[in-house]
Amino acid sequence: MTLRRVQVTDFRCLHQAHLEFDPHYTLISGPNASGKTSLLEALYVLGRGRSFRTRRLDPLIRTGTDRFVIFGEAEVAERRVALGVEGSKEGLRAKLGGERVASLAELAAALPVQIIDPEIHRLIEEGPGRRRRLLDWGVFHVEPGFVGHWQKYQQALRQRNAGLRSGLAAPVVSAWDGDLIRYGDLITEARARYIASLTPIARAAASDLLNLELSLNYRTGWARELTFREALSRSWRQDQESLATQVGPQRAELVIRVDGLAAKDRISRGQQKLLAAVLLLSQMRLLPQESGTRPTLLLDDPAAELDAQRLGALIRAVQAQPLQLIVTTLHEAPADFAEFGTPGRRYRMERGEVRSD
Repeated sequence: MTLRRVQVTDFRCLHQAHLEFDPHYTLISGPNASGKTSLLEALYVLGRGRSFRTRRLDPLIRTGTDRFVIFGEAEVAERRVALGVEGSKEGLRAKLGGERVASLAELAAALPVQIIDPEIHRLIEEGPGRRRRLLDWGVFHVEPGFVGHWQKYQQALRQRNAGLRSGLAAPVVSAWDGDLIRYGDLITEARARYIASLTPIARAAASDLLNLELSLNYRTGWARELTFREALSRSWRQDQESLATQVGPQRAELVIRVDGLAAKDRISRGQQKLLAAVLLLSQMRLLPQESGTRPTLLLDDPAAELDAQRLGALIRAVQAQPLQLIVTTLHEAPADFAEFGTPGRRYRMERGEVRSD
C-alpha cells in the first residue's frame, strides 16, 4: 500500500493537519519544535497502533482535549482503503475499511511503516527489547502465521505468569507449558528463517556503506544446548522466585556484531545510526520480495548527527529501495538532499500548523 492522505486532529501539538502525499517523495520542512516529528509520529501510530516515542497514550493527546484522531487513506492496486485510529483515556480504537479491527496487526499489514530518526542509534546501543521488536516487525510481514503464534504464546505466557504470582503448585502452573512450548518453538523457527534471509542483504549493505563486516545471530532465550521444554523445566525454581517465566522467546536477542565485536562497543554514534538504518532498510528490501508490499519510510531530520559522507551514504541506500519516502528537514530546500530528486509534494510547518509549499 501507499499512503495517499492523512488528517490529524489533536495529536500532540497538532490541532488540525491535512496532508496529501506523493507516492514517491514528500518533503516537510520547518524549524525545531514546529511539529514535524509529531506529524511523523502520527503517521507511525496510524500504521502501528503505537508511538515510537512512548508507550503511553496520554502524552499523544493535545493539551486541553480528551482524544486524538488520525484518519488516512492508502492505495493498493488503484483501490483506496481508509484507516483510522482514535486514542483517549479509554484506550486506542482502530478501523480499517470502516470496520473495527480485531487486532492492531491489521493496521501493520495494511500500512507497513518504519522510521529512521535521530534516536535510531538506540537500536544498537540499548537492550534487546528494541531489537526484538525490529526483528518481529520483519517476521510479521513475511511469515503469515507469525502473528497468530505470537498472540497464542503471549496468552499462555500471561496465564503461566499469573499462576506463578499466585503461588500455584507446579502441576497447575505447568498446565500452560504445552501451548508455551508449541508456539514458542514456532516463533523461534520463524525468527531463525527470517534472520537467514536478512543476513546476506544486511551484510552486503554494511560492507558497502560502512566498510564493516556485519554478523547477525539469534539467541533463542534459553541455553543453546537445551530444547525449550528442557529449559522451561530447569528454570522452575528461578521462575518461582522471580514470579515470572525466565526463559523463552520473550527473552530472545538479536546479536549484532561488526568485525567480530559487539556493535555498540566497536563503532561511533554516527556509525551506529547508519548501521541501524542499514538493518531497517535491509528489512524493507525483503518486503517486496516476500509479500509484494511497498512500505512507507519516515525519515526524520536525516542530517542530524551525520556528516556529509555518511548522510550521502544513507541517502543512496534509501534511494535504492522501492518505497514511499516522507522526509522532514529544518531547511525548505536542503542542498544535502539533492540526490532524493524533486519532491512530489512539499509542506512547511510552523507552530503545529501545516501549509502547502
